[in-house]
Amino acid sequence: MTYEEFQKCSRFGQEDLIAFAYGTLVEDPPEGFAARLPAPPFLMADRILEIWSDGRQGRIVAEQDIRLDAWYFQCHMPGDPVQPGCLGVDAIWQLLGFFCVWRGALGSGRALGCGEVVFSGQIRPFNRCVRYEIEVRRFTHLKESGASIVIGEGMVSVDGETVAEIHGARTGVFQGIAYPDYPRRSANAVGGRMGG
Repeated sequence: MTYEEFQKCSRFGQEDLIAFAYGTLVEDPPEGFAARLPAPPFLMADRILEIWSDGRQGRIVAEQDIRLDAWYFQCHMPGDPVQPGCLGVDAIWQLLGFFCVWRGALGSGRALGCGEVVFSGQIRPFNRCVRYEIEVRRFTHLKESGASIVIGEGMVSVDGETVAEIHGARTGVFQGIAYPDYPRRSANAVGGRMGG
């Protein structure tokens, strides 16, 4: 799809999200379009059912199908398989980063933290579908640095039951931090504090 079509699209399927992860979804990306989603198996959404914005606010609804053989059930925990709660938090960060890029942010996405996280349930191998609902409270593009920041409130449910709430989730998109030549040593081969 073209960049214009990408920005107008309100639904994305699994093929779209995987293509975005590999940098092949947008056929005419603008300079600086470096953001990616994690590739499977770490990609935590199979489809985006709804994405829209109204000024600085918006909404994202996405789903992930539960797979009996998911990598995390094999190791977390032997004899008591459960999806790690932190993966639900990461899903919210992944989707907020996608929202930034969909809104026109250029650069690479990074999770910036969150406020309170409340777990009230669990995701097991024979559940069917996880749903992520995010209310975007504020999207900001910082003209001076070129960075973009988004803050949202996330809810994670499985088969219709709420299992987690993520308050004040924050994701940013920053220019000049990509490391596309991995595993070669280059300017961005070592991490540390962003922005000096």
